[in-house]
Amino acid sequence: MNSISSLLGCRYPILQGAMGIISNPEMVAAVSEAGGFGLLATAFAADPEYVRDQVRATRKLTDRPFGANLQMMNPLYPDFAKVLAEEGVRAVTASGGSLKALMPKMKELGIKVIAVVPTVDVARKAEDLGVDAVIAEGTESGGIQGFRGAATMVLVPAVADAVKIPVIAAGGIGDRRGYRAAFALGASGVQVGTRFIVTKECIAHEKYKHILVETNETGTMVFNLGPFQARLLVSTVDRSGSENPAEDAPRSGGGVESMEEAWIRGKVEGGALPAGEVCGLIRSVTSVREVIEEMVS
Repeated sequence: MNSISSLLGCRYPILQGAMGIISNPEMVAAVSEAGGFGLLATAFAADPEYVRDQVRATRKLTDRPFGANLQMMNPLYPDFAKVLAEEGVRAVTASGGSLKALMPKMKELGIKVIAVVPTVDVARKAEDLGVDAVIAEGTESGGIQGFRGAATMVLVPAVADAVKIPVIAAGGIGDRRGYRAAFALGASGVQVGTRFIVTKECIAHEKYKHILVETNETGTMVFNLGPFQARLLVSTVDRSGSENPAEDAPRSGGGVESMEEAWIRGKVEGGALPAGEVCGLIRSVTSVREVIEEMVS
């Protein structure tokens, strides 16, 4: 069995990216039921009990393993980790903060940690701190990014050469070609984000899904949001009055309420909608199972 599958207890080494407020229990459960490893999102959660409710709602839909993402920019992440452990979640992906502060707590709770890394240097440090695997996420990926990174084609083999723990490839993967390429580059699994937004089980609004289907490979851009960057759909971002739109932050779409309006309720005009460059390969809304079966076929 593949090392990632063994680590997580899933059939296929495919992780579903935890995409903000649209990583709903139905989609997470569907990924796990189809043989992958679904991940709940906690980045914008404001209450540990909400995380508990999400775990329990997912468990009602599947008895297969699933995990969660801990976004360490959320100051409540230690409380979320405790709830996850209490609810029997045994693996998380971690991003956006100090692994040095995170790892002792995770070891104490008995939770496996897969760290998202943008560079070889960060991957080596994560391995030294005792993480169980790393996700080498290239700059093609949608959503939050740091200010230093490399494309998936370069980053994945560089990280695979530098560490002894399993490497998961992320960024630009949406079909069987990307899946196979990841293994050729030295990864032992993949994480898929944008492609899972365009599925029947995802609660993203149909307008959001339709835009992703219609967008070509150049339809996204990395925007400076202050403490971090994010790759967003260019067609929906409000950049009115911006002298340097390639660097300036969007004028709207920063808060949870505005995200819900755009991502879930379909008020996409002027909204900041995350998307990876892989949207240029997505041509239809399918089921989660169809996505996974096409990848591994």
